[in-house]
Amino acid sequence: MNDFIFPMSPKEPKYKQIYQQLKILIEQGNLKSNDSLPSIRRLAETLQVSRNTTLTAYEQLVAEGYIRGEGRKGYFVNELEQVFLQQEEATVPTLSTTQEQPALKIDFRAGAVDQAYFPLKTWRQFANRTLQLEDSFIYGEPFGEPLLKEQLTRYLLQARGVKCEAEAIIIGSSTQQMLLYLGCLLKHDFTSVIVEDPGYVGARQAFKVNGFELEALPVLEHGAQLHLLPNMQSRLLYITPSHHFPYGVTMTIQQRQTVIQWAKKVDGYIIEDDYDSEFRYGQQPFPALASIDHSRVIYIGTFSKSFLPGIRLSYMVLPKSLLYRYKEQFSEFEQNGSSLHQLTMAAFMDKGEWTRHIKRMRIIYKQKMHYLVEQLKQHFGNDMTILGEHSGLYVLIKLHVHLSENQLIQRAAQYGVKVYPTSPFFLQRSAAEPILQLGFSKLTMEDIHQGVQLLAKAWRIPLNNE
Repeated sequence: MNDFIFPMSPKEPKYKQIYQQLKILIEQGNLKSNDSLPSIRRLAETLQVSRNTTLTAYEQLVAEGYIRGEGRKGYFVNELEQVFLQQEEATVPTLSTTQEQPALKIDFRAGAVDQAYFPLKTWRQFANRTLQLEDSFIYGEPFGEPLLKEQLTRYLLQARGVKCEAEAIIIGSSTQQMLLYLGCLLKHDFTSVIVEDPGYVGARQAFKVNGFELEALPVLEHGAQLHLLPNMQSRLLYITPSHHFPYGVTMTIQQRQTVIQWAKKVDGYIIEDDYDSEFRYGQQPFPALASIDHSRVIYIGTFSKSFLPGIRLSYMVLPKSLLYRYKEQFSEFEQNGSSLHQLTMAAFMDKGEWTRHIKRMRIIYKQKMHYLVEQLKQHFGNDMTILGEHSGLYVLIKLHVHLSENQLIQRAAQYGVKVYPTSPFFLQRSAAEPILQLGFSKLTMEDIHQGVQLLAKAWRIPLNNE
């Protein structure tokens, strides 16, 4: 085949661009079965890249079956089914539909991290040092790296009041993964679990996978209805006491003592999900429930909200009554949290960078929270009630309007703003008025200002198509 030329972008590896371009030509039928490809040397000269770059692209195509190498003859296109061409044609209407949607300007997504303030340089330095360690080139410890466990024992005691031994800490990839494993252990003793309503959907799904029946504990804007606990059948309780998800309320010391006494009385356990306790703006973070009685509380924490979702690191502290059984049941399972990230985080914490990061982000997020609340009050006044404005990385807004949750979301989308529903969080009931979730952690002050202005227009000006 004659040479072909296509534009090369400096933003993506050249071998990958060559691979993608050839793959498209083959899938679309422009390069047919048994067509010969230019030699590695010739294509490299044509595209002005190194021979290794062209070779890497060809090797990837060979590995995926698009082309074959025949000794000294060169490379040839393999025969493919026409399904590739059909798939491409079928996607055209979808792409056209997507392009017709209003451009997204502001995304009030909760749980994102402010990239501008992420300690990238520092983290990269620690990560590079970690890669020089011998432990980075072997499978990690099944229940977590000892260096990180030691750091966590210090941090949990200092920041959350939880006193525990390093051996009691189990490290994994996410809260859901922790709950899945925990459910496998607990389902031998429990058949049901009490969950908050509204509450974290991911936890419910993890319990359902293990066959648990769900009992709903109603949570109102001012807190959980704990007086209903004695009337419930379950002896296992999953709660978010330091920052209820999604309402944002915090359990008082009296309420915490109530649930501890309940667990003792029924011989049960409390699963405490402490997912973002670092970000409390009015006072210092409250001590964890596990600091009161660690024999009845299974404590779960994560680095996803406070540091980086993509790091995929979570941990739990098990009571002694469960620890041996857990390790026995999962002794043959490989660690599913990255050992590289665990070792890097251990060094990061050891040198005080973790504490500095949390202090810095608490100040930044507090400023964003206050600005968002100020903007909402300025534009909506008494037409809106704001919930959870003293902690966390999002607020809930209750709109006193004659519009449904879906209508509010659709109107916002018409102005290029994405807001999020709370209806999926409810299990057996729904909110009397529509409540939406607005995350702010990734947004700049200008984004927040623009986003609220657009929402004011979207929710106060009737659209022609409604």
